[in-house]
Amino acid sequence: MTRTADRWTEADIPDQTGRTVLVTGANSGLGLRTAEVLAARGATVLLACRSAERGRRALARVAEQAAAEPALVSLDLADLASVRRAADDVRDRTGDGLDVLINNAGLMAPPHETTRDAFELQFGTNHLGHAALTWLLMPALRTRPGARVVTVSSLAARAGRIDTGDPNFERRRYNPVAAYGQSKLANQMFALELSRRLRAAGDDVLSLGAHPGYTDTDLAGAMARSQRNSVLRTVMDVGGRIGGVVLAQNTRMGTLPQLYAATAPGVRGGDYIGPTGLAQTRGHPGTVRPLAAATDEATATELWNLTAELTGVTPDPE
Repeated sequence: MTRTADRWTEADIPDQTGRTVLVTGANSGLGLRTAEVLAARGATVLLACRSAERGRRALARVAEQAAAEPALVSLDLADLASVRRAADDVRDRTGDGLDVLINNAGLMAPPHETTRDAFELQFGTNHLGHAALTWLLMPALRTRPGARVVTVSSLAARAGRIDTGDPNFERRRYNPVAAYGQSKLANQMFALELSRRLRAAGDDVLSLGAHPGYTDTDLAGAMARSQRNSVLRTVMDVGGRIGGVVLAQNTRMGTLPQLYAATAPGVRGGDYIGPTGLAQTRGHPGTVRPLAAATDEATATELWNLTAELTGVTPDPE
């Protein structure tokens, strides 16, 4: 199942004046480009960033072309206390009026580390932090007609497996690529499960998933730099540079699926948006088929309940 959007581009984004958008990981890569484009189209963009210094630089860059003044939100997805503070901050400064939440931030394949709350770093950051943020912000989203939650997954989800019995690699041997795949599959599964529950509750909020295909962002470089083994670090860095030049599409194209999910008329809750070119690696955005594993409702329910247990955040909708 693929619904194309007739070579949809940034020029097709409707006027965003009056809308408020929160973008996580907005200091670089896909998140920064997303913030720039939406701000230029009139949205009030909140840039949620972990690093205050990088966040300020991104804010200045977005402000140069913004039609409405953007703002910086301090958010460390690897710290649930920070997630709660950020959610309170957003609800306070928007007066409980948020039109779009774009769960974009992510870590890719670092050495084995844990979050402040003792979760495996990728599962804790990419999935648990975003799920908790989404639930905490649902009251602000629910007040805005047609509000949207866009959760960004990855082609790497194809290699993922959700192990609800050992999500933090406490018993199984840690593999950074497998852990990344699990976290991105969890993102995709969460987007679909949230959509099902929103529909069942009769809420006027759309939950969509999106992925950028194979895009040349800083994630591969950050992955290489994080490796403690110098030989492995060099191999990954060189391989990433070659792949980025030869195979990957640029950030402008890679950002289109999440921009489409956030702004295009006619999208539906539960849609999964990605590039419609070769094996979803590149091309203009459209609705693509989610992974079969992501549509497993039994596992999705287990993940939903486990996420609530681990984060201590009450799911919304319950």
